[in-house]
Amino acid sequence: MELRKLVKGIHSFQRGFFTTHKELFEKLATEGQNPETLFITCSDSRVVPNLITGAAPGDLFIVRNVGNIVPGLTLAGGTAAAIEYATEVLEVKDIVVCGHTQCGAVEAILNPEKLSALPTVKRWLAEASTVRDILDHRYGDLLPAERAIVAVEENVLSQLEHLREYPSVSTRLEAGNLKLSGWVFDIATGQVFEFDPVEMQFVPLSAAEEADRTSRTAAAMP
Repeated sequence: MELRKLVKGIHSFQRGFFTTHKELFEKLATEGQNPETLFITCSDSRVVPNLITGAAPGDLFIVRNVGNIVPGLTLAGGTAAAIEYATEVLEVKDIVVCGHTQCGAVEAILNPEKLSALPTVKRWLAEASTVRDILDHRYGDLLPAERAIVAVEENVLSQLEHLREYPSVSTRLEAGNLKLSGWVFDIATGQVFEFDPVEMQFVPLSAAEEADRTSRTAAAMP
């Protein structure tokens, strides 16, 4: 996309969306942000959190990095700082780790030899090296296309485990005021799949929501 196109888009935003939502932006400017969800996803240009979720400005605290990685506590940086800020200061109620199909980062995790010319990327993706081991031990018989999808899913689950190692996350999980969710966005179909801990697999988000509602209803019955 040429820079001129971006500038044209800014003008269009100012004349259109901003004008029709001026009160919202004034409120955000005067009252600050109060998002309920930390959304961790990939830097891939095809993944647009607000577009996918229909979220308005101020709804999501977004972290984007290569491979939607949650680094270990020893690798301090922007992602770790954002997680700490979101949980300690903003006190978000939900954290979503959202992977996506056709993820180049996940492909690189499975084939680290392709990163010989990208030492910084290689060091970053080493935070998800366990995904490669999981696939080798559990899914060795899968076809390449199936293996690619499972790798994306296992990467999301691995990052959720990393999240639980953060003191600010574990404390709020134990207190019951924080929920973690793992999603996978299918670029080709627009579907979003969520990990269902009961079924132990990723299911369409609508189905996961229905199962959750059914479970809560059953629990509330005498």
